[in-house]
Amino acid sequence: MKAVIQRVNKASVKVNNELISEINKGLLILLGIKKGDTENQIKELVKKCANLRVFEDDCGKFNLSLIDIKGEALVVSQFTLLADTAKGRRPSFTDAEEPERARNLYEVFMENLNQLGILTKGGIFGERMLVSIENNGPVTIIMEA
Repeated sequence: MKAVIQRVNKASVKVNNELISEINKGLLILLGIKKGDTENQIKELVKKCANLRVFEDDCGKFNLSLIDIKGEALVVSQFTLLADTAKGRRPSFTDAEEPERARNLYEVFMENLNQLGILTKGGIFGERMLVSIENNGPVTIIMEA
């Protein structure tokens, strides 16, 4: 499992020119589910994301987490994070989980964030989405579980 986490002032997802979700200050989490990933890995990654200290305190230091600032999360499923580019010019996605199982784990990820008290929104799994962000920093972190 791989996540690209971006600290944002705001972020949104549109599908077919229709606004699906939007958040204010918080994290945009692009989530790639790999074959064999488990719910336990999801829970661990959720804890890491929720407690990752990437928000500045009064002294400008990265000392605050998403929970600390009462921020929001926008989670977008993105199987392309699992691209294998070792051979040729076309990426292979054979490591990405099958869509039905990936959808279930994606939903578990969002449910777990919600259970921590984080307002969590998502895109539409499997749809072509237009993701807009205002990356604050920019701060971008890559995490794997």
